[in-house]
Amino acid sequence: MIKEIIQQQRDFFKTQQTKDVSFRKKALKRLRQEIVTREEDICDALFADFKKPRFETLAAETQFVLAELKHVLQNIDEWARPERVDSSWMNWPSSDFIYKEPYGSVLIIAPWNYPFQLAIAPLIGAIAAGNTAVVKPSEVTPHTAAIVSEIIKAVFDPCHVTVVEGGVEVSQQLLSEKWESIFFTGSSTVGQIVYESAAKHLTPVTLELGGKNPCIVDETASIALAAKRIVWGKFLNAGQTCIATDYILVHENVKDKLITALQQSITKCYGENVEASPDFARIVNQKHFTRLKEMLDGEEILFGGKHNVADNFLAPTLVNEPKLDSKIMAGEIFGPILPVISYKTFEDIEQYIGNYEKPLATYVFSTNKKFQKRIITTFSFGGGAINDTVIQITNKRLPFGGVGQSGIGAYHGKESFDVFSHQKAIIKKANWFDAPLRYPPYNLSMKIVKKIKHLF
Repeated sequence: MIKEIIQQQRDFFKTQQTKDVSFRKKALKRLRQEIVTREEDICDALFADFKKPRFETLAAETQFVLAELKHVLQNIDEWARPERVDSSWMNWPSSDFIYKEPYGSVLIIAPWNYPFQLAIAPLIGAIAAGNTAVVKPSEVTPHTAAIVSEIIKAVFDPCHVTVVEGGVEVSQQLLSEKWESIFFTGSSTVGQIVYESAAKHLTPVTLELGGKNPCIVDETASIALAAKRIVWGKFLNAGQTCIATDYILVHENVKDKLITALQQSITKCYGENVEASPDFARIVNQKHFTRLKEMLDGEEILFGGKHNVADNFLAPTLVNEPKLDSKIMAGEIFGPILPVISYKTFEDIEQYIGNYEKPLATYVFSTNKKFQKRIITTFSFGGGAINDTVIQITNKRLPFGGVGQSGIGAYHGKESFDVFSHQKAIIKKANWFDAPLRYPPYNLSMKIVKKIKHLF
């Protein structure tokens, strides 16, 4: 079936229909209308999968995607037209252009933590750029996978876009095939598998992964405001966010003050009984709940820790000074557990962050501009924010992506169009003049030849 789907899409791509910008716009407008029509169903699906609050679904899933669609539809004509660039004297007289060419048939593998947004947002870029696409939603969130499938079936000819559902074995079958581009969002471990599979066919990849995202709080930070913004970004989606703070590095002089402020902010956001709050999601399944619960074994819990295995509920939890070799610090937490670790000097920060691969995000709370700049210029990471968390993803004019182990490539806004496009260089040379100097026999002196660089 998969081979047949791919062949149908390749045949459809050869008809050249997807290269017509008006065709792409019509498809994207149909997608927009279907999402608006089915928005309540999407909310219900995400609640059924892991009790995602309706506000978070609207803000971070449906409305996020609709904003992306609006931006793309407003700009696609400009992005798609050939871009003229300055020509070189060596090629005079000529006109030089960059043509934006779709790759062809692309594969999009979506994760479970934002299962609607992270399936549809890259698809928007793929369609806008003129590709056909196969979308593989996560089997971990089956209700959302079903609604994604229904929406795509209602909007697209399956030869243009189709959904393939299933588990790991289906992903393996898809990855064994040849694609013109692969877009994957998920863990670094699976990202390596995707990269290896793509390498067999020299397929370009975009990998949106994760990492141990640090949040540094120095002595000059506005502690109450920092705590409120850290709590929001960390416990959004019950901490199941790739750019959430993974651990806090706080100056020892303000650590106790920050812990108190974090506790107060958690209680203000979710109440004394977090399990009863309609604004706090659940861990996506039993497997991930068990993984997170085991991280807390032997740790000093400063706040929270309450859980209900029957409902995959784990309350926002603060952990004091976990060891580097502990389970909680071994890899990305991806849940509502927040380690708080003190530091004395900038060298302590360097040493601690240096234990890990380049993260997807880094945050710094400080009013000291020199300290802010030092963090940004010293450490390599995908993106981040000063005096806030997570918000870098909301600006569609900023690229979103990782570096090193946290990812390859970026998307959102124009970056989504570009990541699914080949930049084809074209020079249109005039015929009314043809410089004889480049043709044999070469009669120029080597001294003159060495000055040719000025003509490029």
